[in-house]
Amino acid sequence: MPAFPSWSQVAPRLIDVATGRSPADTVIRGGRLVNVHSREILPSTDIAIAAGRFAYVGDNAGHAIGEATRVIEADGAYLVPGLCDGHMHVESGMITVTEFVRAVLPHGTTTMFIDPHEIANVLGLEGVRLMHDEAMEAPANVFVQMPSCVPSAPGLERAGAEIGPEDVAEAMQWPGIVGLGEVMNFPGVATGDAKMLGEIAETMAVHKTVGGHFASPDLGALFHGYVAGGPADDHEGTRLEDAVARVRQGMRAMLRLGSAWYDVAEQVRAVTELGLDPRNFILCTDDSHSGTIVGEGHMNRVVRHAIAQGLNPLVALQMATINTATHFGLERELGSIAPGRRADVILTTDLPSLPIDMVIARGDVVAEAGRLSIDIAPYAYPDFATDTVKLGHALRPEDFDIPAPAGAERVTARVIGVVENQAPTRALERTVAVRDGLVEGDRAQDVCQIALVERHRATGDVVNGLVSGFGYTVPCAVASTVAHDSHHMIVVGTDKADMARAANRVAEMGGGIAVFSGGKELAVVELPIAGLMSNEHAEIVAEKAEAMGAAMRACGCTLNNAFMQHSLLALVVIPELRISDMGLVDVTAFRMTELIVS
Repeated sequence: MPAFPSWSQVAPRLIDVATGRSPADTVIRGGRLVNVHSREILPSTDIAIAAGRFAYVGDNAGHAIGEATRVIEADGAYLVPGLCDGHMHVESGMITVTEFVRAVLPHGTTTMFIDPHEIANVLGLEGVRLMHDEAMEAPANVFVQMPSCVPSAPGLERAGAEIGPEDVAEAMQWPGIVGLGEVMNFPGVATGDAKMLGEIAETMAVHKTVGGHFASPDLGALFHGYVAGGPADDHEGTRLEDAVARVRQGMRAMLRLGSAWYDVAEQVRAVTELGLDPRNFILCTDDSHSGTIVGEGHMNRVVRHAIAQGLNPLVALQMATINTATHFGLERELGSIAPGRRADVILTTDLPSLPIDMVIARGDVVAEAGRLSIDIAPYAYPDFATDTVKLGHALRPEDFDIPAPAGAERVTARVIGVVENQAPTRALERTVAVRDGLVEGDRAQDVCQIALVERHRATGDVVNGLVSGFGYTVPCAVASTVAHDSHHMIVVGTDKADMARAANRVAEMGGGIAVFSGGKELAVVELPIAGLMSNEHAEIVAEKAEAMGAAMRACGCTLNNAFMQHSLLALVVIPELRISDMGLVDVTAFRMTELIVS
C-alpha cells in the first residue's frame, strides 16, 4: 500500500470540494457532530470526504455531492472522531500489527501509537524495522515509538539484543517513527545515565515525543529528576496522586485500562473531583489480550469505562482522540472531525454505551455493525523472525531444583507476590519445607515454583525462585516465551516434571504458551513470530487463549487474566520483586537479591 498522501498533496482537491467546485468521494448527512475542539455536540451536521481527508464539515454538504459521491445517511447518529490508543504494545495481543488492526477497527480504533519493545528485546533494531514496515502498510494509522530500554534494566537482565543512542538516531529518520518509547529505566534517567540521556537527546533533536514510564510510588527527588530528564507522559500511575503529580509537572497522564490493568478509576478523579484540566489526560490500553479485544472491545471499552467512573462523555472522548493527537504533535492530522484531518469517524447511536455502528478510516468504510467490511492481506515475516527459541538442552525436572542450605529442614525465602489487576508485585517472605536437600513449594500457602529459562543464546541457564498468588491446587505448570521485557521463557508450576514438559513443548513450537497438568497437555498457544506473536487471525488466537485460561483455572487459578500476570513476572523495572536471567531482582532498590533469607 502506498504511503497515505500528505495534506499538501491533496489540499487543492479539499478546497475544491469544500467550495463546491468538485464532488466529494463520500458525504455523511444528518449526523450529530461530536466536536472535540469546542467540546459540544452540533446537530444536523454534514461531512464531505475527499482523498481520505475531511474537506467540509457544516450544516449542508449538498454542494459537494456529485454523481459518483457515496452518500451515507447518519439519521441523527453521533459522528465521533476515530479513537486513538496513546500507548500500547501490539505483541501483548499475541498477534501481528496487521491482525491487531483487523481486530480493533470494528471497535472504532483508527489510530494506534505502538511501542514494539517486546520484539526489540528479541530481535533488536531489525525487529523494530519489521513492525514499522508492517505498520506503514496498515489501512489505519499506526505510528511507532522507537523502543528505548533494551534491555530494560542493564545489569539486572540480559535481553536478546541491545539498543543504544545510535539506533535511536537511525530510527528517528524512518517515516513512521513519532518518538521514543516508554523510558523504563527511570533510575538511569534520574541519575543522569549517559545512554538514556543520549537516546532522549536524539529524540528531542528531531522534535519528537519522549514516552515515560515512572514505575515507582516515590514522588520525591527520584520523580523530579526523572521529569527533568525529558519524558513527556506516563502511563504507570495507579493512584490519584500519581496523575496529579504528573500533570502538575507538565507531563500528560496516560490512564490505562488493559486486559489486566485497571488504573483509570482512581486517577480520573483528578478531573471528576479535583477539577484538573482534562486536556492533559489521555486514555490508553497499554496491554490488551486478543480475547479482550474480540470479546469486550478496545479503546471503546476504555472510553465506556471512563464514562462509568463519572467522566463527562465528551471529556472522555477528548481523552481518546484530540488529546492524544495533540500530545504527539499530530492535531492537524488526526484526532478530530475537522477540515484537512484524516477522515476517521465513528457512527454511534449513544455516547455513554458507545455502540460502534460504522467505522470509516481514511475515508473508507472499514467496519459496519461490529464486523470488518474490507479485506486485509496478511503480512509475511522473514524466517529469521521465526527462529528465536534457542535452549541449550532439553529441560529436565532437576533443572528446576532449588538447593537448600546444608542441614536445613525449613527455610524462609523471598517470594514474588502477584497483585491482581496491577503490574506491581509484592516482595513477600514465606517459610517453606525442605525435602532431600531441596526447597519445596507449598500449595497450602499458595507458593509454587517459578523459573526463568534463558532462550536467546542457548546458554542452558535456568534461574529458580518462588511465586505466590496463582492459587494452583494440583500438579501443573505453565511455560511461556512471553516474558516482559527480556522475553526469555518463564515457567511457573507446582510439579517439576510438568515444568520440564511445558518448557520443552514451548521450545518445540518455536515459542508460545503451554499448560500441563499430571503429565498431560491441557492447552497451547503457538507464537512462532519472535516467540511473541501468532500468524493467525485474532479470533483464532483468542479461542486458543481462552482455552489456555480455562486450563489455568482448571489447575486452581482464580486470577483475572492470569496469563498477563504470568507474563510480567520478569519485568525488572516495576517494583517490588522480579526474576531475571541473572537472578532474583529487588526492584525497589534496583539490585540483585538472594532467594533464601534464612
